[in-house]
Amino acid sequence: QVQLVESGGGLVQAGGSLRLSCAASGRTFSSYAMGWFRQAPGKEREFVAALKTRGATTTDYAESVNGRVTITGDNAKNTVYLQMNNMKPEDTDVYYCAARNIYYAIRRRPNEYAYWGPGTQFTLAS
Repeated sequence: QVQLVESGGGLVQAGGSLRLSCAASGRTFSSYAMGWFRQAPGKEREFVAALKTRGATTTDYAESVNGRVTITGDNAKNTVYLQMNNMKPEDTDVYYCAARNIYYAIRRRPNEYAYWGPGTQFTLAS
């Protein structure tokens, strides 16, 4: 099975950019459909973006971030990235990377994903 570790979170100014990384180990991320989610305290985990790369590359984005976020994968580094631009206060959350066993279909529901990283915190500077 795959192990996932997120990095790249931190403090960013409003309107700024940030790139989150999800390093996979144990198996290649291309063996899975990959997703990014976020969660604020007391709220449900929310879909942000998803990617599959085996066969035709397919991506999906939540409407709240569409146009500001890009999900990509680097096979050589076995890492999935989430590039975030024009950050807003509502983007402040803990961000999680996840892997879904059914690699050919990306999904938006957290319970569709079997493997999760520990998360990385992103905060917008006031």
